[in-house]
Amino acid sequence: YCDNRITLSHPSVRTYIRQKLTQLIQEEYGSVDLIAGVATAGIPQGALVAQELGLPFAYVRSKAKEHGTGSLIEGEIVEGQRVVVIEDLISTGKSSLQAVDALRNAGLSVAGLVAIFTYGFDQAEENFKEAKCRFSTLSNYNTLIKYAAEHSFIAQNDVDLLAKWRRNPADWGKELEQLT
Repeated sequence: YCDNRITLSHPSVRTYIRQKLTQLIQEEYGSVDLIAGVATAGIPQGALVAQELGLPFAYVRSKAKEHGTGSLIEGEIVEGQRVVVIEDLISTGKSSLQAVDALRNAGLSVAGLVAIFTYGFDQAEENFKEAKCRFSTLSNYNTLIKYAAEHSFIAQNDVDLLAKWRRNPADWGKELEQLT
């Protein structure tokens, strides 16, 4: 599991991610009206990016509140706004695309989604393509593994094992049990 929440505890890393996400949005999506974070890990990154861009911020819950306004989207939104969604991590894309759907259903124009990291699963690529939603990330699983190997954080047999996990994470634990 790639825990991007820990980056918030380190000001220099947090600043770097904020600046790179901002740059990615400007390069890939141009001018936007709103930044929306995906609850929960996309909220702090999204708020930081919105602040950097001088834009309003909203966030999308995984399910509507059961009290108060019963909102799924928190923050002030205006129909027709062009929005970029912020996520910390993409695995299959399911939660990210639920947020995209909620924003579209509220009448917003989703330019795309940016995230810190993706595992690069084929399922995510298919899900985003089917949803007609572009996405961009700062890094990905293959880059992480390559860097870790080049800098001797992991050995070559670890690279092979991690590549095997990436190809089939659902069955990887079963295969590992058979090896022991």
